[in-house]
Amino acid sequence: MKGTRKQHTISALIGLGVAVLLIWGWKDEPDLRYFHNEGKVFGTYYNIRYEARVDLRDSIQAALTAFDNSLSMFNPHSVLSAVNANRDTTTDAAFEAMWNEAEQVYALSHGAFDITVAPLVKAFGFGKKSDQFSTISNQTIDSLREFVGFEKVALVNHRVVKDDYRIQLDAGAVAKGQACDMITEVLRRQGCTNSLVDIGGEVVAHGVNDKGEPWHIGITKPNLNNEGAQEDLQQVLAVSDICMATSGNYRNYYYVDGERRSHTIDPRTGYPVQHSLLSATVVSSSCMRADAFATACMVLGAEDALEMIDQAGDAACYLIVAENDSLRVIESAKWAEMTTK
Repeated sequence: MKGTRKQHTISALIGLGVAVLLIWGWKDEPDLRYFHNEGKVFGTYYNIRYEARVDLRDSIQAALTAFDNSLSMFNPHSVLSAVNANRDTTTDAAFEAMWNEAEQVYALSHGAFDITVAPLVKAFGFGKKSDQFSTISNQTIDSLREFVGFEKVALVNHRVVKDDYRIQLDAGAVAKGQACDMITEVLRRQGCTNSLVDIGGEVVAHGVNDKGEPWHIGITKPNLNNEGAQEDLQQVLAVSDICMATSGNYRNYYYVDGERRSHTIDPRTGYPVQHSLLSATVVSSSCMRADAFATACMVLGAEDALEMIDQAGDAACYLIVAENDSLRVIESAKWAEMTTK
């Protein structure tokens, strides 16, 4: 009897100890709350909001650094820089994901989106303070076009093969969108179901905000007449799950003989585009894809952009066009469907 009582007492104490440990551990586990991380990356700014038990800033920074080491044109040690410098290098997962998407959008856009446009971008000096814009001759453009064309490069056994060593790549038209996808995946792996990742205006949103409401994302209204004025919003979307990117010609431009020119280059002609499309906002199955499509839209112009987006099947666009002294909005067939989930 004594032995039985002793065993019962020991079992009871063990059970009590386990219960105390469980309660203690439950009390020690941080509550879910919303965090806000922000900073500068890729020459722009990022704002990331997410619901988690701990601040995931270190994981986010590690992912951004890894991405920079793969696809940055300004990091001399990146995979992309090594490819452009013709150093012997193998491509990594981020580079190859970019490549595969670029290849698809190149085909869908009939060459309007082309990551081999780098020689032309550099020649025009876009992204830098330069007076070079008005000095590029037709002969120079024609000569540079010899080194532009996605069909002139290939990815073979994790290496980029070029038809000419002077061919260079520019991932700038997909980088911000791809980085948004990458950070969203980092958050998802940490158990975050509610998050908003915004890098330079490219956005991936999931779940709800800290008020339990859908995330609110604004589309900027182009302002052509009052430079430096506070920007208004053309539309505000309330969404819970979306990948969205915007490209526009109304912020970045230059003048030649008093005529305003876009910073968007048509890789098929070698010249900056000249049409009435001011802004293209695209939603798609990934932010990288949306980013590429938005750039392609700005090259194509409204009519051809709508055709490309409808053909893609997994995308929708919201186009803002200059029409005399006013703005006109054109929505693709699936825009309302894909932005009201």
